[in-house]
This record gives sequence, structure tokens and C-alpha cells, in this order.
Amino acid sequence: MAHSRSARKRVRTAARRTEINRSRRSRVRTYIKKVEAALEAGDQAAARAALVEAQPEIMRGVTKGTMHKNTASRKISRLSAAVKRMA
Repeated sequence: MAHSRSARKRVRTAARRTEINRSRRSRVRTYIKKVEAALEAGDQAAARAALVEAQPEIMRGVTKGTMHKNTASRKISRLSAAVKRMA
């Protein structure tokens, strides 16, 4: 357990940030799952619409620091390639 006053504050801050980051990461994953579900269903229009919604959410995860830029770019690239393959 933390002893100094600043260390106790850091523990509280870390707990708050962890909760926020967890919800942001979960939100991004939900949008990715929507695209993947539309791909599995074979509905290209829905997949394209879901991808348009997912892209800004994924990049928002980058700006908020919950995801690395290259990871987000790779996910967007692979999802868009999968949507394109459906045509």
C-alpha cells in the first residue's frame, strides 16, 4: 500500500484513468464487432456503413491514448479490405 500522500493520490488517479480507458477500449471494440458482424452476415451495405462509423471511433482511441496509431491503422486497413473483398 502507498504511504506518502502523493503516492496515495497516484493510486486514486490510476484507478480513475483505468476505468476511463477500459470504457474507451470497450467502445472501440464494440464498433469493430459491428463491422465484423455485418461482414459475417454478408451484408455489404451494412458493413460499409458500420466501417464509416467505426473509423473515427478507432482513431479517437488513438488520440485518447488507449490504442497505438499503427494498431488502429492496421485494424482500419484490414476491415476496409474485408469490406472491399465482398464486392
